[in-house]
Amino acid sequence: MQKVIKSTDLKTDLENILSAIPHDKLFILTDKNSEALCFHLINNLDEIKNAGKITIEAGDNNKNLESLSTIWAFLCNNGATRHSLLINLGGGMVTDIGGFAAASFKRGIKCVNVPTTLLGAVDAAVGGKTGINFNGLKNEIGAFAPAETVLIDSVFFKSLDHANFLSGYAEMLKHGLISNETTWAKLLKFDTHTIDYLLLKELVVESVEVKEDIVEKDPFEKNIRKSLNLGHTIGHAFESLSYTMKQPMQHGYAVAWGIICELYLSHKKCGFPKDKLWQTLTFIKENYGTFYFGCDEYEALYELMKHDKKNASADEINFTLLSDIGQCLLNQTATKEDIFESIDFLRESIGL
Repeated sequence: MQKVIKSTDLKTDLENILSAIPHDKLFILTDKNSEALCFHLINNLDEIKNAGKITIEAGDNNKNLESLSTIWAFLCNNGATRHSLLINLGGGMVTDIGGFAAASFKRGIKCVNVPTTLLGAVDAAVGGKTGINFNGLKNEIGAFAPAETVLIDSVFFKSLDHANFLSGYAEMLKHGLISNETTWAKLLKFDTHTIDYLLLKELVVESVEVKEDIVEKDPFEKNIRKSLNLGHTIGHAFESLSYTMKQPMQHGYAVAWGIICELYLSHKKCGFPKDKLWQTLTFIKENYGTFYFGCDEYEALYELMKHDKKNASADEINFTLLSDIGQCLLNQTATKEDIFESIDFLRESIGL
C-alpha cells in the first residue's frame, strides 16, 4: 500500500523519502507548468540538482503516446535501470503518465508522486491508477501501479489559477457526497473566491483520507472503490466531447457537470433527496458556469459512455449512484432515455 505524507516541511520530507527508497539514479518528471511554477521549491536539494529532468508539454491533451515515448526515451538514453527512481512533480496529467511510464519501463521502476495541483493531490496522485489517453478516449491505456509515496504539500496550491483550483475542488465535493453529510456541508460553505489556505489544507486532508480508506479496502476497483466514480461516467464523456469539439475543459468541470446528471439519476432511481440535489446543483452552477453543447451531441456522449471501463459490457452503462449522502449504490444501470433525461436536466438547470 502506498504511503501518503501530508507534508509540514517540504524539503525535509522529500529528503527523508529519497533516503528511505534505495535507488541508483534519480529522475524527475515535470510538465512546462510545474517546471516553471513549482520546480524551484525543491531544486536546491543536492540530489534534485543532480537528477535527470524530463519536461513534457502541459495539458491533458498531451497525456498521450508521444509524451510517454519521450519519457521512456529519456530514461533509456540516460542510463536508468530497474533500480532507478522517478519523481512525478506536477498535476494529475504528470502523475498519471509518469506513473505509467515508471510501471512499464524495464517492467517497472519505483516512483514518488509530488502533486502540485489540488486535483492531483485529492485524486490522481493517490490510489495507483496510471495511464494515458488513447484514440480519443480518456485514460484508455494504463495500469494499477501505486507510487511508493505520495507527498502532499499545500504550498503548491497557491500557484493555481481559479479554474485549476475549482477543477480539484470538484473531486473534493465528490468525496464529500460519498462520505458523510458533515464534510459535504463544509465543502458547500467554503468560500472558493477568497481562499482560506489553512482551512483548505484541513479539507484536503479529509478528502485524501476518504480516498485512502476506500482504496485500501479495494485497490483494484472490484467493489467499494467504484464509489469514487460518482460523476465520472457522464463526466468523462463530457470531457472527451470537449476535446473533439476543440473546446477542451478542465477534468473537474466535467466531473462537476457529471455529478449533476448522476445525482439526477440518483434522485429518479434511488430516492436521493431533492433538497440535497438542489443544494449541490446551486453550488456547481454558481462556481462552474456552463459547457455549451446541444441535443445533436447526445448520441456522441452516449457512445463515449459505452467505452467507459466500468461497464460490464459495451451495451450496458454502469453508474455509481446515491440514495443519500454517503449511501453509495454500486453497479447501477440506466436506460438511454434516462441518461438523456439527466443531460436535459443539466442543460435546463444551468441555463442552456
